[in-house]
This record gives sequence, structure tokens and C-alpha cells, in this order.
Amino acid sequence: MAFNFEKLEVYQEAVEFANELYSLTKKFPPEEVFGLTTQLRRAGVSVALNIAEGSGRLKKEFRQFLRVARTSIYECIAILQVSLKQKYLSTEEYEQFYARGDQLVKRINALIRSISL
Repeated sequence: MAFNFEKLEVYQEAVEFANELYSLTKKFPPEEVFGLTTQLRRAGVSVALNIAEGSGRLKKEFRQFLRVARTSIYECIAILQVSLKQKYLSTEEYEQFYARGDQLVKRINALIRSISL
């Protein structure tokens, strides 16, 4: 048996995004463990958490949780930009995560629109 949110492709993609962020941050320097590493991991996990939690709410509330999930992606992008400037990740890695974040935002926006109908 599965919870309804687990069937959502956007949720599955959000979980994968968070897992990939965890893998990426394993190579960040130790002095960032309480800085960018933790902040990026928390923001990444927040995307999936908000989709899951919101799915059990009324439509209006679910849309708000989806908006929060979307802003967590924006937070990830900002942290990834700082991480790139600090040379904690390559330009290629940044571009891959940027594209994944952009795709997730588009999927979340589509879900928000479909709930609004």
C-alpha cells in the first residue's frame, strides 16, 4: 500500500533531487557541514516534505504547500550559486542541478494549475 503523494511523479522527482543534493554535498569541505551543506540538504528535503504534507490537506492548503516547495527549490539554486563561486562544485554540476530545479519548478507549477481548476 502506498500513500497518495507517493504516486505523484513530482514527489518522486523531488525525493530524487534531494538524494542527489545529499550526494553532491558529501564532497563539500568539512567546515561547511553546519553552513552550506546543511542548508542545501534541508532546502532539498523540504521540497519533498511540503509536497507530501500538503497532499493531505484541502486543495487551497495543498497549493500553498506546493508554493513553499517551489520556494525551497529557489533556495537550493541560490545555495548552489554560492557553492559554485566557492568552487565546491563544477560548472557542469551546477548546470545539471539548475536544470533539475527548473524542471521541478515547472512540474510544481503545473500541479498548482491543475489543482486550481
